[in-house]
Amino acid sequence: MIIGICQASLYFPQSSSLKDKRNILRSIKVRLRNHYNVSVSELDDYNLWQSTLLGIVCVGKDKKYVNKVLNEVISFLERKNESELVNYEINII
Repeated sequence: MIIGICQASLYFPQSSSLKDKRNILRSIKVRLRNHYNVSVSELDDYNLWQSTLLGIVCVGKDKKYVNKVLNEVISFLERKNESELVNYEINII
């Protein structure tokens, strides 16, 4: 079993409140879960209304597959208009 872990820092330039941030974040998390079949959780910056740290995990039998899925997730996050991907790190276990 191969486990891929991604930490992604996001910035929300249009967000003016925690409610705005949570609405945008909820949408992103649902799309990631449904489209890429990954687990997603907010890891830090809960009370900051313009940034967050997401933890994204993918499990598979093949390192190549897990790496491909996490790279597609990063590409998805880079294309999002309502958020900006500030930084990310991918680790394969």
